[in-house]
Amino acid sequence: MNQQPVLDVKDLRTSFLTDSGEIPAVDGIDFYINEGEVVGIVGESGSGKSVTSLSIMGLVPKQNGKIQGEILYKGENLRNASEKRMCQIRGNEIAMIFQEPMTSLNPLFTIGQQLTEAIKLHQKIGKRMIKHRAIQMLKLVGLPRAEELINEYPHQLSGGMRQRVMIAMAMACDPKVLIADEPTTALDVTIQAQILHLMKDLNKKTNTSIMLITHDLGVVAEVCDRVVVMYAGKIVEEADVNTIFKNPKHPYTVGLIKSVPDVRDKKERLYSIPGNVPKPGSIKQGCRFAARCEHAFDRCQVEDPELVSTEGRGHKVRCFLHLEEEGSTNDRSAIASS
Repeated sequence: MNQQPVLDVKDLRTSFLTDSGEIPAVDGIDFYINEGEVVGIVGESGSGKSVTSLSIMGLVPKQNGKIQGEILYKGENLRNASEKRMCQIRGNEIAMIFQEPMTSLNPLFTIGQQLTEAIKLHQKIGKRMIKHRAIQMLKLVGLPRAEELINEYPHQLSGGMRQRVMIAMAMACDPKVLIADEPTTALDVTIQAQILHLMKDLNKKTNTSIMLITHDLGVVAEVCDRVVVMYAGKIVEEADVNTIFKNPKHPYTVGLIKSVPDVRDKKERLYSIPGNVPKPGSIKQGCRFAARCEHAFDRCQVEDPELVSTEGRGHKVRCFLHLEEEGSTNDRSAIASS
């Protein structure tokens, strides 16, 4: 795909200043999103997914947060943008659906008041048109009786309805990039499926690029074009969605896929990756996944592998197992040719 990415993140490093020193939450990641593409950012809690999204939006607290690297939106480096410029972009050209719809909406304001705020700020149209636009967005996300709904308060809506309102708010100004941070968390399975269908439908209708943050690989399989797997602040694997599921290379990705329950496979015990994600900054040397990896060997304890391309198009992996395989393949080729 020979086109300039709408969003291009290069060597992003986000850290936080604490009493214990500077703690890295995101440690040198690179990824891009093309126009109209849905890219999934996958990993357990503590992998750095949400911090990545907040860094892109310029919402990392300046008093104790530090961001390095480049965040290019249509070629413009947002790291150098003024707060005034970020206010023009945030909610207008790049929008975000935050976690927890139960707490993201202000209980003191009506749905209409909260939905029209971004429209008033970014679009120079009259009051009647603003209200019409708000009703139009509620209908677009599949909410019934939109005309009455704008006068109701968040507590009068179900969790699924509130999440749809959050999506309507994010889409109100036709953003070029939509960042969705765990958009289906805490929703039941039926509502999850409706929300995912809605997001994919909006992606097709408006050609909006979507960065979907999740720990749920079922969600990824449903809506994503490409997948970026994060672990302990680094990207460990990246590929198109079919390659990730058919030919995962990194042991962490394999573990995540094995952790997804399969109704066809009746096991007494579900698989889970042993151990927990390490605290940011706690691993000073070696591969960050080594302590939880059943394939780890001596080199993994002392060296941190690079993210390298595999034989697959656009498939990258950060693992010495892959390098060992490549090396043995090259050795066999050399013997065969001699």
